[in-house]
Amino acid sequence: MHDKEYVKSLENGLSVLQCFTPQHKRLNISKVAQITGMTRAAARRYLFTLEQLGYIEKKERCYLLTSKVLGFTGAYFSTAHLPIISQPVINQLTYKFNLAFSISLLDGFEVTTICRSSNYNYVMHQNPYGMHLGNRLPSHTTSAGKLLLAYQDPERIHRIFKEKILIKLTPYTKTNKDELLLELDEIRLQEWCYSAQEHELGIHAVAVPVFDLHDNVIAALNVVSPLNETSKAYLIQEILPHLLSAAYDIRKLTC
Repeated sequence: MHDKEYVKSLENGLSVLQCFTPQHKRLNISKVAQITGMTRAAARRYLFTLEQLGYIEKKERCYLLTSKVLGFTGAYFSTAHLPIISQPVINQLTYKFNLAFSISLLDGFEVTTICRSSNYNYVMHQNPYGMHLGNRLPSHTTSAGKLLLAYQDPERIHRIFKEKILIKLTPYTKTNKDELLLELDEIRLQEWCYSAQEHELGIHAVAVPVFDLHDNVIAALNVVSPLNETSKAYLIQEILPHLLSAAYDIRKLTC
């Protein structure tokens, strides 16, 4: 049961905002009601309020986010410690290897990118779907997500897997929960994760943990590359040691 100080209406308003994703850029009242579990009347009131506040706009019969929501992310990225200390480190990796690197966090069962670096050509022509800042992806479909899951309490992971339906984004996405649990054990033992084409066809990645000074895993550092440009052996033999070194450099800057 929620504490008496808990404001349920605020939760509802935020849940409406969270309905808007790369998969659901335009939503009508019925879809918002379906996603949130609200009645159509309640969904309409929250959408109307958010529209009046300037966070969404109505076009025809659908609603879209406005640029005003960037105020939240801008405030976070300008003050959060981890993106600030990590950006120079991953910039150096991109400069050296001409690949895309990012820092990600686990939020529930989703992984979100809070810091990334890539060369201009990569951004313009080969940016993997969902790799922009702030995007949320199912953790079982990405190297960073599985890496972060591997360091969670085993009981929590079993509970999450019991509650969640594991969606299949590509033919290669692993959704067998027993197989995933075994893979998470392996990831935790080796302290890195390789994933190929589970989130997007033609893309593979390697992730390593970022620890704080108390040996807690606080984030994942990964490299993402098109399969037609790098091999699995190259990512593991050539890039992985530099990922581990960079993660250690970030650790020394945490407080």
